[in-house]
Amino acid sequence: MASPTMFSSPSSILSFSSSSTTPTTTTTPKPSQQPLSPLLPLSKQTLTKLTAAAAIATILTAAPAPSIASSEPSYRVYYGTAASAANYGGYGGNSSKKDSAEYVYDVPDGWKERLVSKVEKGTNGTDSEFYNPKKKSEKEYLTFLSGFRQLAPKDAVLNNLALSDVDLQDLIANAESLTSEEVKDDQGQLYYVYEIDGVGTHSLISVTCAKNKLYAHFVNAPTPDWNRDKDMLRHVHESFKTVGSY
Repeated sequence: MASPTMFSSPSSILSFSSSSTTPTTTTTPKPSQQPLSPLLPLSKQTLTKLTAAAAIATILTAAPAPSIASSEPSYRVYYGTAASAANYGGYGGNSSKKDSAEYVYDVPDGWKERLVSKVEKGTNGTDSEFYNPKKKSEKEYLTFLSGFRQLAPKDAVLNNLALSDVDLQDLIANAESLTSEEVKDDQGQLYYVYEIDGVGTHSLISVTCAKNKLYAHFVNAPTPDWNRDKDMLRHVHESFKTVGSY
């Protein structure tokens, strides 16, 4: 006799089916939150740059400011003898100019001396001359004339000086302004001081009498050079004086 067919109970089937279709939920773990680490130390390259910058700042702070005096021009004293053309050697002779000097004035360092010929000395009385080698028309020179015991009126003196100086004649004739004044030094010696602002040229002139001679010191410069060097040129102008007995 055939065996009876076995059937599972509905509840078993349902139970199996229910368990096999239950969805599976996968939970992804959150990454663990580590505590914030402190700031990383500066790299060696960064430290090197900071150290160099600090060193430069220290050097700049400690460095002394440039001295104003170092930028000021320096001078040397010229001793003039005002020797006559007959006694003039052209190259200073053998005697000491300082010992036999009749006048002095300052010469800017770097300026060159122009040797004066006997002919110049005999015709217009030029005794000495210095010039700026970078601009030869920027110069100072001195003339003298014998036989003057005292100064004539200021206008007459300037006109007489111009008689033997063509450049001075032109400067006066075309002057935009011309001033003159009387100045006495600490020993009471009288000087006539002229300032001429001409067309393209500026001139300072100082005239005095001593030892039966008339001395005239000139400082001339083209206007651009005058505007640049006026303080130096005024110093040179004011440095002129006669020496010895009056």
